[in-house]
Amino acid sequence: MPTTAPTVLFHEIGGPDVLTVEEVELPAPKPGEVLVKVEALGLNRAEALFRAGKYYYQPTLPGSRNGYEAAGVVETVGEGVTAFAPGDPVIAAANFELSAHGVYGERVVLPASALVPRSAGVDAVTAAAVWVTYTTAYGALIERAGLVPGSRVLITGASSGVGTAAIQVARRAGAIPIVTTRTAAKRQRLLDLGAEHVVVSGEEDVVKETRRLTGGRGVDIVLDAVGGSGFAVLGEAVVQDGTLVSYGWLDEQPILLPRQWPLTVHGYANFAVTGTEVGRRRAAHYVNSGLADGTLRPVIGEVFDGLDRVRDAHRLMESNGHTGKIVVQV
Repeated sequence: MPTTAPTVLFHEIGGPDVLTVEEVELPAPKPGEVLVKVEALGLNRAEALFRAGKYYYQPTLPGSRNGYEAAGVVETVGEGVTAFAPGDPVIAAANFELSAHGVYGERVVLPASALVPRSAGVDAVTAAAVWVTYTTAYGALIERAGLVPGSRVLITGASSGVGTAAIQVARRAGAIPIVTTRTAAKRQRLLDLGAEHVVVSGEEDVVKETRRLTGGRGVDIVLDAVGGSGFAVLGEAVVQDGTLVSYGWLDEQPILLPRQWPLTVHGYANFAVTGTEVGRRRAAHYVNSGLADGTLRPVIGEVFDGLDRVRDAHRLMESNGHTGKIVVQV
């Protein structure tokens, strides 16, 4: 039987106010699909870009959905689904097209391949805050950049969800995280979260400080959220044959490549991990084991209550006034 659910849609590109909560009919799950009751949503910068028409693909309008990340419980499963059963706690794997499968809603129908198990005992708010941030940091630093114990890694935009996760991923690997933030107000918080050093990019020269902090050597890896022309400058902060990973573009100008060759540059998209069953299994094991042993502890900047607060949550995200992940309880 079809059911309906309050769902966040948008019919035109624009600011947070284009997001509306509407009652949407959901059909029963087809073969290979799962109906999930959503308990909490984790917001990502990609969703604000998507809503504004600035993501790497455009929304399908009118009536586009949004949202990559949710924690919930399986309600029903379609024919042929054996990996999940009603009552199973799950996390959305963020490996789908947003207009069609965005998870901002009280209930969503997703392909079974778009879900991963959620460990028993992990509450919904925590679960909604872990998948995209930690799998991005894990995939970019460990699978792509080859992070090893003793590696020095420069993390830009470190107060973001991925940034705070990357600090913990680096520490868990025995690496040394040096991070940047635009204002001194977030310095102590980032040190408390495990950063070895904090460079305030609004007041200090990032390259000079990075070189000074590494005794003139430079870092082995740069994990960059900003992009733009500043990405080329970061090439001066790495060792010869170092690695730069670009995973975001907070600066919307074209990303310029560094010329301090030899070096390796990766343009990282998380589908490299979440797009395959094997990758999802590796990432889920990494995240769930980190939550279990306490080495991964999601930093939650603020929790909003109810789908009707999603506009406020987007405004906070765009203000850059938070540290860590923004979550909406449903």
